[in-house]
Amino acid sequence: MISYCKAVVSTQSTGGERGAFYCVLDVGLSRTSAGARVFGVLKGAVDGGLDIPHSNKRFPGYNPETSDYDASAHRARILGSHVSNYMQQLLEEDNDAYKRQFACYLKEGIMPDMLEGVYTAAHAAIRADPSPAPKKEKPADYKPKSYKKQRMSLAQKKGRVAQKKAAFLALQ
Repeated sequence: MISYCKAVVSTQSTGGERGAFYCVLDVGLSRTSAGARVFGVLKGAVDGGLDIPHSNKRFPGYNPETSDYDASAHRARILGSHVSNYMQQLLEEDNDAYKRQFACYLKEGIMPDMLEGVYTAAHAAIRADPSPAPKKEKPADYKPKSYKKQRMSLAQKKGRVAQKKAAFLALQ
């Protein structure tokens, strides 16, 4: 997993209140092409109140030819208009692929024109209570699944060797 914030220190206070946290974006080995997901993380962190030095050049909606940033295009991307457009395109062209790819959406009754409302409701719910949901209590007899092979005892090893010898000698 990529570590997105390299260093976090608090900035100077203004008006007696504590200032925003100052972060430096460390993308590691991830590609930093325009519109990459790492810049979505950056936008979310900045909107959440962190002080991260950045420019709008890497956000969706920036036109490098005219050096203009279109915030409405970025907002549309955040609210899933590209997903909605893709859903609509699949619905018209290949209904089977639509049902296969968006089965969870269909199970919830979400259609392409309802997607922006779903995203808006999710953002409102996060703003209302940003704390993570409590984890479910595990039962007392819960044992995590282990894929590690159990060690064989010496008697088991000798028995296995004897079986292999007998099988080999039987073929001769």
